[in-house]
Amino acid sequence: MQPDKTLTHKKILRKHRLGLIGLAILSIWVILIFIAPLITAYGPLEQNLEIRLQPPSAAHWVGTDQLGRDILTRILYGGRISIPMAFLIVLAGAIVGVILGSLAGYWGGVLDNLLMGVTEIFQTFPTIILAMLIATALGPSLLNGALALVISWWPAYARVSRGLVLKLKQNEYVESVQALGASNSYILVRTILPNALDQLVTLATLDLGNAIIALAGLSFLGLGAVPPEPEWGRMVADGVKVFNDWWVAIFPGVAILSLAAAGNFIGDALRDLHDPNDTSHNFKV
Repeated sequence: MQPDKTLTHKKILRKHRLGLIGLAILSIWVILIFIAPLITAYGPLEQNLEIRLQPPSAAHWVGTDQLGRDILTRILYGGRISIPMAFLIVLAGAIVGVILGSLAGYWGGVLDNLLMGVTEIFQTFPTIILAMLIATALGPSLLNGALALVISWWPAYARVSRGLVLKLKQNEYVESVQALGASNSYILVRTILPNALDQLVTLATLDLGNAIIALAGLSFLGLGAVPPEPEWGRMVADGVKVFNDWWVAIFPGVAILSLAAAGNFIGDALRDLHDPNDTSHNFKV
């Protein structure tokens, strides 16, 4: 049985209003990308050289780019790429990392040494550097950039989940389940991992902003999305070429910054909600 944590959560959310702000920012972006066709009358690839590099105006709220494309339209449709792709990168990296880390932590021995050895090899390189190397080898495309990030993302989750499993499997409730004759797979999947889920979700939420920045970074360097895809990092890279026309780069940059901040705000709030030092936290049995 678990105690009702609703009151505790509400108190913490009031204390950490940035978490609510982050949730509001993320919700607004999700709504905007779904209703994008209702907000703008232009297409994300629609060009009009007669209005190229126009500053923000009533007709084009955040201006136009070098090809006369409406920047607001491209930002909204670009959100349909950046936001879901960031979620998928974090989700895929977390699934792979949690599976490998949990197996290493629970069974230990040779399997632990092997998996953690591979993890350490990957962690020798900074995540973005490793992603750049993989993306370069695979070739520039949005899918290859996302795949490169997944490959470089999972070791952090493997390391964290291994540590959590090593800690949790020493608890008395795990020994009780073992005494009842439960299988190893049941104990790991149904008893240990649910108690590690809170901290893993918090880590994933904090990583959401990092994934958006990393994906935009690869596209900015020409290793991710390729023209004419309306991806935010690619749009910033295009804006750098016309630096004096500040609106071309600044507004996609603000979009990236806002979502990265939202992910960090939400992650910080969740971390407080699931503080392991919180005496109101009870394990699920």
